[in-house]
Amino acid sequence: MKTKPTLTLQDVRAVAAAAEAEANAHHWAVTLAIVDDGGHLLWLQRLDGAAPISAEIAPAKARTAAVGRRESKVYEDMINQGRTSFLSAPALQGMLEGGVPIMAEGQCIGAVGVSGVKSSEDAQIARAGIAALGL
Repeated sequence: MKTKPTLTLQDVRAVAAAAEAEANAHHWAVTLAIVDDGGHLLWLQRLDGAAPISAEIAPAKARTAAVGRRESKVYEDMINQGRTSFLSAPALQGMLEGGVPIMAEGQCIGAVGVSGVKSSEDAQIARAGIAALGL
């Protein structure tokens, strides 16, 4: 039987705190979402001033990154390069930059999705959160 690491509540809190600190350092009002490897929501935090729609977009980006095992930007780029048929992919709704998988020992153990500012800044916040795990 194979084993793999999993996110603990302590890990999730560390990721959320680091992502929030990155957002606050730049005065970015965003929503942070953290999911497990199956895309199930573990954490949702809407910072003051974040648009209500961001509470829908952030988890979708995280879910896409987790179940796809790659950054959500990969799908956005694919679509932007003309493969619009990919819009029909089942279970992938957050195909915008800002979803970043959490990888440990070569395995995807979850993902962080951020929404509220430019997509590249959303991804920056997600990566800052993941960096708190020291993987």
